[in-house]
Amino acid sequence: QVQLVESGGGLVQAGGSLRLSCAASGSIFSINAMGWYRQAPGKQRELVATTTSGGTTTYAGSLKGRFSISRDNAKNTVYLQMNSLKPEDTAVYYCFLSATIPLSIPTAYWGKGTLVTVSA
Repeated sequence: QVQLVESGGGLVQAGGSLRLSCAASGSIFSINAMGWYRQAPGKQRELVATTTSGGTTTYAGSLKGRFSISRDNAKNTVYLQMNSLKPEDTAVYYCFLSATIPLSIPTAYWGKGTLVTVSA
């Protein structure tokens, strides 16, 4: 089994910063990609940023420049640095992992989510 443990969410004032972390553990043979999605109240889940094992990063266009994704391969951990936060960034942020476990095909895994609330 694969576990994703997220941390770093909370309440912050507009203009502030937060750093999210997500550590993957379990019987992981290889990681293809890690990243973050978010879901605001009443809205669909949307891409925030992802990073592949080859180092390719993808951002939602509106977030590039304020958000930065990074990864520690040795720790199977992905980070999301969020700067200049706005009230519209308020959402539950979900960690995403695409990984292969022994004797299986690549599979997507999701964390339980961490709430980020940005006050005006």
